[in-house]
Amino acid sequence: MRLNSLAFRLIAAATLWAAVALVIAGLILTSLYRQTAVSAFDERLNVYLQTLVGALAAQNASAGLSDPGNLGEPRFELIYSGWYWQVRETGDGPVVLASRSLFSDVLDLAKATDTHHGDGLTSGALSGPSGKSLRVLARTVTFADGHAYDVVIAGDAGGVAEQIASFRASVFLTLAVFGVGLIVATFIQIRWGLRPLDRVRRSLAELRSGRQTRFVEGSLPAEIEPLVKELNALLESNQEVVDRARTQVGNLAHALKTPLSVVLNEARAARGPLAAKVAEQAALMHRQISHHLDRARIAARVNVIGAVTEVEPTVTRLVRAMNRIHGDRGVELNCRIADHARFKGEQQDFEEIVGNLVDNACKWARRVASVTVQQAPGDGTGEGGVLTLLIDDDGPGLSAEEAAAATARGRRLDETKPGSGLGLSIVADLVAMYRGKLDFRRSPRGGLRVAVELPAA
Repeated sequence: MRLNSLAFRLIAAATLWAAVALVIAGLILTSLYRQTAVSAFDERLNVYLQTLVGALAAQNASAGLSDPGNLGEPRFELIYSGWYWQVRETGDGPVVLASRSLFSDVLDLAKATDTHHGDGLTSGALSGPSGKSLRVLARTVTFADGHAYDVVIAGDAGGVAEQIASFRASVFLTLAVFGVGLIVATFIQIRWGLRPLDRVRRSLAELRSGRQTRFVEGSLPAEIEPLVKELNALLESNQEVVDRARTQVGNLAHALKTPLSVVLNEARAARGPLAAKVAEQAALMHRQISHHLDRARIAARVNVIGAVTEVEPTVTRLVRAMNRIHGDRGVELNCRIADHARFKGEQQDFEEIVGNLVDNACKWARRVASVTVQQAPGDGTGEGGVLTLLIDDDGPGLSAEEAAAATARGRRLDETKPGSGLGLSIVADLVAMYRGKLDFRRSPRGGLRVAVELPAA
């Protein structure tokens, strides 16, 4: 999955949102549980506080207060157990009574933190004996004789903190598992939801490579189906335009070339400077018309989507024909073709490229000429494949200047050889139209090597 793909963006956005939402949910749940746990602990302390106040109220403060006992909680009897109670005269007076667990220490409310006041009660946090974290609850009790006492109950808050920490770990572990499951489900959902687009992409690659002639067939989601219909309609319209262009080019060629040939023949049959001039200009017009009509014909069909030519039967057929044509000169023509080689273009264009180059090689070869076809694979998306043609002969070869002049339309390097001089120019035009490369170099056989790179299917 690429970083700039639509699927990656959707999955990344869903993952980020899930992570943020689940973290916030975990914090909210932990906060609510903390409030509930602390409230429950305070309620428990309040029960002990009311029990202690009730026990003290039943006594005569003037005669002195007596120890009310452990208030139903044995830990008030254990030294430094973390559970304490204390009765102290208001205004930092002396401690009148205290639980045995407090031993000789004193609970100083002035040092309490996070204190809250309400309903005559004061709650807060305090560091008690042995450094334990305590939760304290206190109220002031005034007896009928005017004596006022601060009654304090303290409990070990470490247990509450451990419960909160345990709950927090459980919550975040649960939410993490849920988040991973949510991300996996989102990934599957997005991949499944975008599968039709992948199908469209594969179909387009097959269309461009020529493995099929129409776009996606079959049932598609309602959001994509109109797009596919429009693309298929566009392909049909494009094919119709190409067919009309071919017909018009053919009609134009027939309409112009036939009368021009008549003029040229008549001028050549006549004598005099006027006839010679007419023949010269008519021949020039004939070449220009052929040139531009060929370019129009090539441009009309070179970019037709889905056109593919099988290389092996086409080249084999051309080699057989050239062997028959040039066999009387003793020239041996052989070929070597890569398996499953395919040209991404029309067969007529491929035949014209190979036919002109092979015919030229056989004309100049002394004894041997060869055709080699190689294919480099693409990237699997219908793009990037390269078909390489190597046409070699053992003839005299070409210099750099001659190679440049050879592709000029109507330019013939040797007038003793048959031909019109248009072959290499047509090849150069075709190769350029297919965005290929044409190169002349020295052949390992000693003559000329023509290397052509064309798009492969």
